[in-house]
Amino acid sequence: VSTIVSDLEESRTMSKKQADLFDLYVKDPEEADRIVFGRTPNSDRRGFLKGAGLATMAAMLGGFIPFHRNMPSGFIPAALAEEPFSIEGKDGLTVLNDRPVNAECPAHLLDDEITPSARHFIRNNGVPPESADTAAWTLTIDGEVETPLTMSIEELKKKFEVVKLQLQLECGGNGRSFFDPKAKGNQWSIGAVACAEWTGVRLADVLKAAGLKDSAVYTAHFGADTHLSGDPEKLPISRGVPIEKALDSNNLIAFEQNGAPIHPMNGAPLRLVIPGWPGSCSHKWLKRIWIRDQIHDGPKMTGKAYRVPDYPVAPGEEVPKDAFKIIESMPVKSLITSPESGVEIPAAEPVLKVRGHAWAGDNQVTSVDLSIDFGATWIKANLKEPVNPYAWQNFSAEIKFPMKGYYEVWARATDDQGRTQPFAIAWNPKGYLNISMHRVAVRVA
Repeated sequence: VSTIVSDLEESRTMSKKQADLFDLYVKDPEEADRIVFGRTPNSDRRGFLKGAGLATMAAMLGGFIPFHRNMPSGFIPAALAEEPFSIEGKDGLTVLNDRPVNAECPAHLLDDEITPSARHFIRNNGVPPESADTAAWTLTIDGEVETPLTMSIEELKKKFEVVKLQLQLECGGNGRSFFDPKAKGNQWSIGAVACAEWTGVRLADVLKAAGLKDSAVYTAHFGADTHLSGDPEKLPISRGVPIEKALDSNNLIAFEQNGAPIHPMNGAPLRLVIPGWPGSCSHKWLKRIWIRDQIHDGPKMTGKAYRVPDYPVAPGEEVPKDAFKIIESMPVKSLITSPESGVEIPAAEPVLKVRGHAWAGDNQVTSVDLSIDFGATWIKANLKEPVNPYAWQNFSAEIKFPMKGYYEVWARATDDQGRTQPFAIAWNPKGYLNISMHRVAVRVA
C-alpha cells in the first residue's frame, strides 16, 4: 500500500494537470503559466521559455523542445494533456482525482460477468493506510452489544462460516457528470460500478455472536484510512446502516476479492461489502463496527451527504436542509458493455450483438429492453437470473439495423416493483442516483 500511496503522491502534479489544466488556461492563461511553470504574470513569454519555465516543461515532456520559440501563449503540449495516470494493479481505469484517489472504469471494459479486480472502480475519501499487515489486523465490534469482540482475520475465518458471493457495488454519485446544472463532487460518468466475487464471513453472523442489545439501532463503520488534512482527530468518512439491513445474510466482512487478496485501493486486508446500497456504506480497511442506539452521525452521514430531497425538485432548485433523506436501496439501472460506443459496422452485415448488466438495489430486475429508434419501439433482451442475491444480472440481444446511418442503442431496465429507468435525469443538488438510460452510438457504414 505504501508503494502505491508514494507513487500516487509523486504523480499528483500530473494528475491535477489532467483534471484542471485546460480549465486553468481557459480562465487565466497568465496565472496558469505561473502556477504550472513558475512564470510570473508580468514576465515576458519568450523570456520565460528561455529560462526555468522551459526547462520545467522540457523535463515534463522528457526532452528538449526544438521549436519552443514558436509555442503560443497558453500552449499545452499534447503529450501532457494525453498522458495517462496509472494505478498499480488497475487496468484501464479513468482517474478523476488523486487526493483522494477516485477512478472509474469505461463501460466497455466492464463486459465480464465478474468484474476483474483490475477494473473495479476506486472511491476513496481519505488517505489509505500505509501498511496492511494481514496477520496483525484486528476488527472490533462494540457499542450496544452484550459481548464486545476483537478478532483477527484468522479468527474470523475459524469462528464463522466462510462464504463466496458475487456482489454488486455502485457509488451513489455514479453518473453525476451528466447533471445540468452541474452538481459538486467527483464527476463520475458511468463506470463507478462493479460486481466482483467477494469471500468473507457474514456480517450478520458476527453481530449475532456479539449479541445485539434491544437498544441497537444502527451500525457505525470505521477504517484505517486517515483524513486528507493529516489531522488524526478527524475522520474522512464513517457511515453505517440500520440494524435490519446489517442483518441481511448477503452482507460480508470480506478478506478476498476474486479469489485473491483485496486490492489495496479496494480496502485490503478487510472491508465491508453491503450490496444494493451506496458503496460508501461498504467501509474499506475496516477496523471497527460500533453498534449505536441512534442513527449514526459520523462524517458523510449528516447534512446533505448521501442524501436526496424527499420530494421531486426542478433542476437548480434550492432545497431546505431538513428536506433531505438518507439514500438506502439503490434504484434500478442498466449498463451496455458491448459494443463500445462509437462502433461502426458494415451495411452488408448490419447485425450487432449487444451485452450488458442490470441491477436494482435490494430488488431484482425483471426485464431489460433495448431501442434503436430513440425510444419509439423496444426490443426485449434476454435476461439472466442473478447468480445469487445482489449479483448484477446479465442481458444480451442481437439487433439488425434496417439501413445505413447513425443509430443509438438505448437500454432500460425494470425491477420487480414495476420501476423503469427514465430517459431524463431526476436532478438533485448533490448529483446522486442518476439512473437515466445508458446509450451507445452505432454507425452503419
